[in-house]
Amino acid sequence: MNNIKFNKTTRLNFLQETRFEKLPVTVYSDQSIASKKIAREIADLILSRQKKGQKAVLGFATGASPIEVYNELIRLHKEEELSFRNVVTFNLDEYYPIKPNAGQSYAANMKAHLFDHIDINMADVHIPDGTLALQEISAFCHDYEQKISAMGGLDLQILGIGRTGHIGFNEPGSAPNSGTRLVTLDDLTRSDAAKDFGGKQNVPVKAITMGIGTIFKARKIILMAFNSKKAAIVQKAIEGEISSDVPATYLQLGENVEFVLDQDAAAELTRFKTPWLAKDCTWDEDLTKKAVIWLSQTLAKPILKLTEEDYNNHGMSQLATGKGPVYDINIHIFNKIQHTITGWPGGKSIADDRQRPERAEPAKKRVIVFSPHPDDDVISMGGTFIRLADQGHQVHVAYQTSGNTAVWDDDALRFVEFAIDFAGSGSQDVSAQKLLYGSMRAFMATKTPGQPDTHEIRTVKGLIRKGEAIAGARFSGVKDAHIHFMNLPFYDRAKSQKDLTYEDDIRQTMRLLQQVKPHQIFAAGDFADPHGTHKICFDIIIAALKRLKQTEEWVKDCWLWLYRGAWQEFEIAEIQMAVPLSPKEVERKRLAIFKHQSQKDRAVFPGDDEREFWVRAEDRTRQTAKVYNALGLAEYEAIEAFVRFNY
Repeated sequence: MNNIKFNKTTRLNFLQETRFEKLPVTVYSDQSIASKKIAREIADLILSRQKKGQKAVLGFATGASPIEVYNELIRLHKEEELSFRNVVTFNLDEYYPIKPNAGQSYAANMKAHLFDHIDINMADVHIPDGTLALQEISAFCHDYEQKISAMGGLDLQILGIGRTGHIGFNEPGSAPNSGTRLVTLDDLTRSDAAKDFGGKQNVPVKAITMGIGTIFKARKIILMAFNSKKAAIVQKAIEGEISSDVPATYLQLGENVEFVLDQDAAAELTRFKTPWLAKDCTWDEDLTKKAVIWLSQTLAKPILKLTEEDYNNHGMSQLATGKGPVYDINIHIFNKIQHTITGWPGGKSIADDRQRPERAEPAKKRVIVFSPHPDDDVISMGGTFIRLADQGHQVHVAYQTSGNTAVWDDDALRFVEFAIDFAGSGSQDVSAQKLLYGSMRAFMATKTPGQPDTHEIRTVKGLIRKGEAIAGARFSGVKDAHIHFMNLPFYDRAKSQKDLTYEDDIRQTMRLLQQVKPHQIFAAGDFADPHGTHKICFDIIIAALKRLKQTEEWVKDCWLWLYRGAWQEFEIAEIQMAVPLSPKEVERKRLAIFKHQSQKDRAVFPGDDEREFWVRAEDRTRQTAKVYNALGLAEYEAIEAFVRFNY
């Protein structure tokens, strides 16, 4: 492990202070604040070198995590005259093979997000070359190392972290003293990149990356990680044992390493997930509920069977002493969880609603289910969706985007072929359809990975999904007049623009809300990917509600409930409304999902879960029911869960 410096005394003192965390960690309330902190540190380094007439040698990363850092550096350059004329940069990695002008290349990424907007000398910019012949790579990598050494090494290296634990493209199995080299990408890494490339099959299998040994030569290393999608691997990197299975754990051996996280990325760390194991706690209602559920799940015992010994042996003696006896705590938490269960998601009229998740009045509510894509409604909350309609509420569904990205090219051609045949069967002029069909086939024949479709193709794909959504909503009991296709502009705009604005999206959402004046809103609460469609759609809804709240009284009585998608569920301690489904209701939900035929079998972007959406949805809701049952509550076929959001 040459080039790795390890100050044993300093590290031991640090461990004694933090117990579980094996290197310095700074957690900020959100990504924006964290990014500005990192950008400020970079700027201060540049300025200090300028005063000495020296170069600042920086190691840069790509991906989603550093974008806000680069945005802040651009702001500092334009508004505070920070110059980059004395900066030399070395990028961590690049896909191989790939052309530097390809939209997915890291060379193009760095130019778009930083270099094109500052005064850096491009001769001082170094990025691995994805166009080299295979036999040239070894010499190039050796030269890359030599250039870093000739500059005296990196002053500061910025890192992200992949879900495999890779830093750079140093995948599991990488050696701690590895240098710059050609590597094979992990299957999960390629899955995560699939959307950028228009499908996993288009993602390069290999990449050129700085090695872990190269990274450790930097005088300071900052690893940044944001959003809950990174939380599990961040916990392993910070608290886990050093292992080649998680290359980021090697950073525990560094002398000047810092992890910079937002709250979501830090959520799995012991001090946040189970703080009673790390320190004395202030036992408020939420923490007590979380701890008791954790204890029940850890011991595989129903809540009402937990004992004082169980509490004392698992870091919860302070709770037992301060709020006990423990059986009273158990009963209290059991009742709180039981009160989340309701068969009346729109509220039960003429009933005592003090212990119910939703209000009893008004008895018949106006409801909007916001669906980011045309199938999120039935996949994520199809049983509740159907029940709201069955129970007589005025249910509206708003499909926020067309979802045209997730339709196979073959399906688009098939539908146009049908239109041609249908028109021809009635002896109509089909020349326009044939012209469209010809242009579609010509475009698809030369289409490059990740290239946006033409307007005509996007329209056809959007209409396919629109028809499926109408069928699903009708099956769920929604009237045609209450089915809204918003086609928010940001969705297609994002395919060709880097810097997006959402003003027209917000105004359009405000108009729909003013039209319906809902008592109850359901919205997607999947925030694992802050740059994903679900998060953007949610932010648009919140912006619209906050503006309307200033002038319209009905907004103050409008409750917002969040649902989760097919991939994950809320933690049990978070759930505020649990809607149980019978076997028959599970079947009805499945049939509603089946209306989305273009999304059956294999979806265009399945992620790293190969199951069909209806299978994921059923497995998730059945698992939620099993967890409730294991806590000692009634056994249901399935449960859909919701969390209320206060805006």
